[in-house]
Amino acid sequence: MDTSNMDGMLNDYIIPWAINIGMAVAIFIIGRIVAGIIVNVVRKLMTKSGTDEMLVNFVCSIVRAVLMLFIVIAALNQLGVDTTSFIALIGAAGLAIGLSLQSTLQNFAAGVMLILFKPFKLGDFIEAGGSAGVVEKISIFTTIMKTGDNREIMVPNGAIYGGTITNNSARDTRRIDMVFGIGYDDDIKKAKELLNEILAADDRILKDPAPLVAVAELADSSVNFNVRPWVKSGDYWGVLFDVTEKVKLTFDENKISIPYPQMDIHMDKSE
Repeated sequence: MDTSNMDGMLNDYIIPWAINIGMAVAIFIIGRIVAGIIVNVVRKLMTKSGTDEMLVNFVCSIVRAVLMLFIVIAALNQLGVDTTSFIALIGAAGLAIGLSLQSTLQNFAAGVMLILFKPFKLGDFIEAGGSAGVVEKISIFTTIMKTGDNREIMVPNGAIYGGTITNNSARDTRRIDMVFGIGYDDDIKKAKELLNEILAADDRILKDPAPLVAVAELADSSVNFNVRPWVKSGDYWGVLFDVTEKVKLTFDENKISIPYPQMDIHMDKSE
């Protein structure tokens, strides 16, 4: 074999390819190290700012995947591979995936916003996305709630963040709005006195703000009282049920009627 041909092949092909392969391997190894450092910095910054751990892990995974994609492209480019069509293919695939997963991406974005801004937390009783229940888990795509009758509801985050969120546990105290009607022939002052006594006898009802008992409406069949005591949020349902029962029993004992809707019809008999 001609020595000059061997030297030419060595100089023209083997050595340049060996250098390119070595450079590509170096780019990949060093790139992985740098990517790991960047991911760790992002993780520390997000953790230090108090970001939810689930979101931290998800963001770090995305950052790592994007960095590794650039590293692989750079390594292939060093080997002389035309990466232009490869990048265009990745862009087209990303666009197609984005369009097909539009609702999923919407739920993801909503999940990120819920985790960042925290309109509610675990254990809160909320009304959102057409459902109501106690929040048990907040994930990237869905929120899981437990209803009062122990059913589990999985609500897409997009439906929650895109609508009105009512957090019944956000405040320490809540006002109970109740309406009680009495007959037109009953004693209004006595009924009001009895309602105030019922509220005063319940230790769960707060003194400040003071409860309200007021005649609110002269309805078709009854005189309606608005009864609005303030309680701690955890006592809401207990006080609501107990006061409603106590009002009925007390009105019965004091001969105060609670009328039901009725209509009086007067007929004139023609001669």
